[in-house]
Amino acid sequence: MGRVRLSVTERREELLRAAVEQIEVRGVAAVRIADVASVLGVSNALVLYHFSTKEKLVTAAFAHAAEADLTHLRKLLTRRTTAVRRLRAAVRWYAPTGQAKGWRLWIEGWTASLRDPVLRNVAGDLDQQWKAELAEVIEEGAAAGEFHCDDPMSVAWRLTALLDGLAVQMTSYAGPLSRATMLEWTEQALARELGIDHATLTA
Repeated sequence: MGRVRLSVTERREELLRAAVEQIEVRGVAAVRIADVASVLGVSNALVLYHFSTKEKLVTAAFAHAAEADLTHLRKLLTRRTTAVRRLRAAVRWYAPTGQAKGWRLWIEGWTASLRDPVLRNVAGDLDQQWKAELAEVIEEGAAAGEFHCDDPMSVAWRLTALLDGLAVQMTSYAGPLSRATMLEWTEQALARELGIDHATLTA
């Protein structure tokens, strides 16, 4: 039975999903156009038709996955509940577990962006969007009197820096910390940044 004919948009989506999977398995340096083509049973030429180089495919795949994460983050941060609860939900979801494929992809992207200015710009823009989303909710919570915060963006920077650093440790050196410990540390950090008790955060 032949493959179902896909629209250009559907084909790009399929190729990007496959590229994300292959990058997670093989890493940016080792992944090839042929790997993405093989897993889908298509030709190298088809992949190159949509993404003329491996670098463009990698950049697009990274942006694709990161945008999906951003969409999920926005869903968490726009729930109809308090800012504290929304921030806690976001931080718990963001926190690394040592098993998250998404973190392997981010780390691969960070590494590759050291040598690829286009990827670096894409990754940097997406990173700023993450911080801006968190800062907006922190500002909302402060305005509503849930906590006091003079500089929401600085809080967002410190929280994401902590989570990113823990992610590198957990993903690169699996085993030293449990998921429960990781979540406890991230919640304690969030409570300190907001100037509230941990019990208030988890209530």
